[in-house]
Amino acid sequence: MIRDRLQQLGLELPKPAPSLYQYVPVVVHEGVAYISGQVPRVDGKLPFVGKVGKDVTIEQARELAEICVLKGLASLEAEIGSLDQVERILKVTGYVQSDDGFSQQPNVIDAASELLERIFGERGRHARTAVGAAELPGNTPVEIDFIIAVKR
Repeated sequence: MIRDRLQQLGLELPKPAPSLYQYVPVVVHEGVAYISGQVPRVDGKLPFVGKVGKDVTIEQARELAEICVLKGLASLEAEIGSLDQVERILKVTGYVQSDDGFSQQPNVIDAASELLERIFGERGRHARTAVGAAELPGNTPVEIDFIIAVKR
């Protein structure tokens, strides 16, 4: 049971965040869940803002990537009822608001990948893209979206 695994890891899913704009948090189609980009707000606020490599450290950005994972899983659970319905994490796309010359985006997004593997084991291993971005919504340092296979 994934809820038991989260508890063993000392993790708690946040309350799913509502959409702030014209999109839905999760779309499930033919056994695939597409989870909209997750911004690491905690209680409505970003713990850190700015560009990674200038205003935000790699360690801080990695923490934010983990928050994005938990928020994405919370949205998915709200849509499908239980994370036990997850068959496999298929793809993760991570965006890192980067200072000029910063090239450690994969290191930042590794925190998300590592957390998904700790939660789901082999089913958590996935394809991935880590992208540097000049600007992200609300000056967030990290945004991550997910594609996940779910049981029909």
